Amino acid sequence: MRTFKGKQIYLRQMKFADWVDVHAYASKEIVCRFQPWGPNTEEQSQAFVQQIIDDSQRIPRKRFVFAIVEQSSENMIGAGEFNIRSATNRSGEIAYIVHPDYWGKGIATEVAGLLVNFGFIECKLHRIYATCDPRNIGSSTVLSRTGMTQEGRLRDELRIKDGWRDSLVFGILEHEWGTMSSPNA
Repeated sequence: MRTFKGKQIYLRQMKFADWVDVHAYASKEIVCRFQPWGPNTEEQSQAFVQQIIDDSQRIPRKRFVFAIVEQSSENMIGAGEFNIRSATNRSGEIAYIVHPDYWGKGIATEVAGLLVNFGFIECKLHRIYATCDPRNIGSSTVLSRTGMTQEGRLRDELRIKDGWRDSLVFGILEHEWGTMSSPNA
């Protein structure tokens, strides 16, 4: 599979050795505070990467998880994920996670843009969406900057460590993406 290049980062296929870099962020409480998982043990980080590799072999492939690599250092600093949720309805979902040392640098916005482009160009989808915890202002901002519209709020949608959480739903349609002045990240 080819790589997808942005301004600061590129996305490439995940390999098993990446579990060490995955663990560097997935073991941090601050990274997973809005998630139902984590902080990860080494074994959980290894199992996550192995599952990504296993999923990449499925036909038809519905899950694409990419390593986020900073171009200047070649460090693996996060993961971007694209899931085809319905081939019939041509819809998919994006997700991303970035090591906190790289927060606030526009990297998540760049990743989200590359994932949206991947969904519309490579997968020929009609609708792409993402969800985030309403308390995660950074992620809400990323999704808005990517051209997504906040479509609604799912109440008590996900059980996390401190109880049930709501999820904000953001989406973008193929024709909206096509009319953006620059659909690239």
